[in-house]
Amino acid sequence: MSRTPATPPSDHPPVDRVLPGVGLMLVFCVVAPLIDVASKIAVQTVSTGTVTLARFLVQAALMAPIVLAMRLPARLSMRIARLTLVRAAANIGSTFCFVAAVRVMPIADALAIAFVSPFILLLMGRFLLNEQVGPRRIAASVVAFGGTVLVIQPSFARFGATALLPVGCAVCFALYMLVTRHLSREQHPVSMQLHTALAASAICLPLLAFGTVADIEPIRFVLPSGMIWLACLAVGVAATISHMAMTYALSFAPSSTLAPLNYLEIVTATLFGFLFFGDFPGGMIWTGITIIVASGLYVIHRERVVARAAPLASAS
Repeated sequence: MSRTPATPPSDHPPVDRVLPGVGLMLVFCVVAPLIDVASKIAVQTVSTGTVTLARFLVQAALMAPIVLAMRLPARLSMRIARLTLVRAAANIGSTFCFVAAVRVMPIADALAIAFVSPFILLLMGRFLLNEQVGPRRIAASVVAFGGTVLVIQPSFARFGATALLPVGCAVCFALYMLVTRHLSREQHPVSMQLHTALAASAICLPLLAFGTVADIEPIRFVLPSGMIWLACLAVGVAATISHMAMTYALSFAPSSTLAPLNYLEIVTATLFGFLFFGDFPGGMIWTGITIIVASGLYVIHRERVVARAAPLASAS
């Protein structure tokens, strides 16, 4: 699962490169919810941990030949290796929480709650890294949390504490993005995908071995059978394609252009949830989604305003 762009683009891409970037971002918005669809199908039969492991094993298998073909360096410095482990652990937490949530929740409901991650990232940057975040963006984050509560409330009544799992997903994904900011300055995004998948697989394997021995259901390895093999494979394939599409979209167009398009994922997730599972959000949930999206678009607008004002301030 990926909710926001992860790598910084070039500052001034040519105009004729923006359209391919937009097209690739639309590919992401269509393919990314298929991760959730395949996960929801698979997790009805196998454990959440099994689906999580499958996502990273398949991603590593698909990315390895690409990294070799591009002749990207395989060795990592100790600093990048440590950050990669943190990034992998955060990605595991994000994936595990979301897969566990969609096991019983509608995909659109869980995704709407998880979309609070950009605001958590904003607050992490402000209070952990002392980044400059204006009061308007902080206020928009507070409003977005209010919209999230509107989504959580009916979901909590129906599904209990499971409705809080997408919040855990959002927190883990915000940490994942925070680490990605630092790694993207020193590592090629394609090799970053491979190394994260390898590290995540290395973390998941002993966890699932322990869960199997201790008979802890969520992290107990369950061998897929029949069509569930295809569902587990689809999780990894969809994750790889969507992440690659987003990575290369950001090489064509600035994140300020692409970020608003990311909210189209809620539309496609709602459509797929209805087509595959007959799920459709209720009135209060749509109200919460509207508040979250509006707050997100406002934050993006304010970031554009601040970005335009910065060169003027430095020149004066």
